[in-house]
Amino acid sequence: MALMDVVEWKNKPGEVIYRFPEGAVSLGAQLIVMEHQEAVFYREGQALDTFGPGRHTLKTGNIPILEKLINLPFGGKSPFPAEIYFINKTEIPNLKWGTKQPIQLLDPIYSIPVPIRAFGSYSIRINDTKGFLSAAIGTWQAFDTDKIGTAMRDQIILPKLQDLIAEFMIKQEITILKLAAYYDEIGLASKAKMANEFTSFGIEMVRFAVESINIPEDDESVQRLKKALADKAEMNIMGDDYKTKRTFDTMEKAASNDGMAGGMMGAGMGMGMGNQMGNMMGNAMNNATGNGQQQGTACPHCNAANPAGSKFCSSCGKEMVAGTPCPKCNAMVPTGAKFCPGCGENMQGSNCTKCNAQLAPGAKFCPECGQQQG
Repeated sequence: MALMDVVEWKNKPGEVIYRFPEGAVSLGAQLIVMEHQEAVFYREGQALDTFGPGRHTLKTGNIPILEKLINLPFGGKSPFPAEIYFINKTEIPNLKWGTKQPIQLLDPIYSIPVPIRAFGSYSIRINDTKGFLSAAIGTWQAFDTDKIGTAMRDQIILPKLQDLIAEFMIKQEITILKLAAYYDEIGLASKAKMANEFTSFGIEMVRFAVESINIPEDDESVQRLKKALADKAEMNIMGDDYKTKRTFDTMEKAASNDGMAGGMMGAGMGMGMGNQMGNMMGNAMNNATGNGQQQGTACPHCNAANPAGSKFCSSCGKEMVAGTPCPKCNAMVPTGAKFCPGCGENMQGSNCTKCNAQLAPGAKFCPECGQQQG
């Protein structure tokens, strides 16, 4: 392997770390560190000397820590006995994060668990190069930008994301279905919550964004949640009428079921509605008559007030019951009644079987043609 005489890293946008392996650099080589970079000597798991921006000659005189720890060879171009890591200290933008599998969140409004997938991006800046290298090399075993991004996503972001979103929904009192309107707020809240975690690894989180929270439309829990939200919206619009509507909807659905159960429910619904109607009419009559106590009767002929139970009007002398006598039992039948209240005789009249002329109730002969009836 050829030894390097000039050691530098011309990093591309988005790159975080670059490593020169041990033995690839010769003693006496030129180390060039860019304005936005920092170089760290690393040996046997320990961060040693650090070099900032500028040109540096790698020799024993300017590497005091290395000289104390190892026996550097003198003279010639011996291999350099330590790894060199370059760290990009500018903001690293557009690093991606996303859930590998759906995570279960309990909707705080309707208490329905719903699977979601979330995606977004973030940007970082390395503040403490030795602290960062200790995490990247010692903890994460990540030696390139992609692996470092994966380690930060899997070990810092995703373990906290589920609790962060759930905490935000509870604090804001919103349902999962409305999260799309709060992406910016969730991003800011998440950034604040994870800042200390990143700092412990020598990293500053500059930006954290939520770009999408996906909910599977065909999931049963999602459909239940949407129905609950629709019912709540209808309840808010209809107010007190909502309960009445739901009652009648339920009764109508039950009555429409086929089979004995549906028939019995239908009959029960009819009886229930009849009882309700009877109660309503009874209450109305009670209100009109002073809680059910009879106050008097108006004459059907002159409309004069008469005591309850009067058979004849005290003003005009006519009979209080307006009607006609039943042809069968002679009981007085109120005007408009279709059947006699005493014997049930049909009071609607009939037509002549011969000439179809109108007959009075109980008539035995037709007044037009004399035909005997019945």
